[in-house]
Amino acid sequence: MTTQSLVAPLFVVLWATGFIGARLGLPHAEPMTFLAIRFGTVAVLMGLWVWLSGARMLNARQWGEQALIGVLVHFLYLGGVFVAIDQGVEAGMSSLVVGLQPIAMALLAYVLLGERMVNMQWLGMLLGIVGVVVVISRKLAAGIGDPGGMAFCFAGLAGAALGTILQKRLSQDTPQRAAFAVQFAAAALACGAAALVFEERVVEWAPPLIVAMTWSIFVLSFGAVTLFYVLIRRGAASNVASLFFLVPPVTALMAWGLFGEVMGWPEIAGLALTAVGVLLVNRPDLMRRQG
Repeated sequence: MTTQSLVAPLFVVLWATGFIGARLGLPHAEPMTFLAIRFGTVAVLMGLWVWLSGARMLNARQWGEQALIGVLVHFLYLGGVFVAIDQGVEAGMSSLVVGLQPIAMALLAYVLLGERMVNMQWLGMLLGIVGVVVVISRKLAAGIGDPGGMAFCFAGLAGAALGTILQKRLSQDTPQRAAFAVQFAAAALACGAAALVFEERVVEWAPPLIVAMTWSIFVLSFGAVTLFYVLIRRGAASNVASLFFLVPPVTALMAWGLFGEVMGWPEIAGLALTAVGVLLVNRPDLMRRQG
């Protein structure tokens, strides 16, 4: 097995563990408090890396752009997911909702940028939405999660989609290490402000929280990002988004094994529909080649 064939599956597994880490750590720290500590630590470490390596810095315009992207991609996206899980939404279900990110991005690009969508992508969008509706309706009917928590998931989805579009349009010539430092610093400030207003900011440094925080900082915020750019450098940039269709089933499998989150056959069918829908939206060329 080649290194290239290992990078993509490893990226998917690491990304899926982000939802597991939230479920593991949140009993011991409130969501905005957890994320403020995480993002603040990453911002400091990333800033030191930029300084010690002599990496190129950002200009004034880029500072503002990257701060906005950080608030959308990290504060709104992960904040929405963490608050949702804190309110009882299962890790697998939150992963499924924000796993619609490629579909949301395609829809935003169609509405805001006038980008064309082929019929296969519209079909994929429909399948993805139907799959999510099936899972959400079944879980809510079983008393798992609540509409308020689900609303936070969809807010996170919107932040991730809009932030990623801005990242693609505004960051072509931006020094990446410095950009990440600014993004995480802005997200840390936003989470810290939310924690001051809405939370008691009590942290219980129990082993599960220490494991979740350490994993989130070093493996996710550094490792997953590094793998993301390895994929891009190896010419897979157009295919990276397609990997996200694998994240919800991997997360659901992990959550089942670790936390006993159960997916019946209707939920599994909804999960499969969503995965196929995300794949079609991102890779209509696959279907054209097979047609």
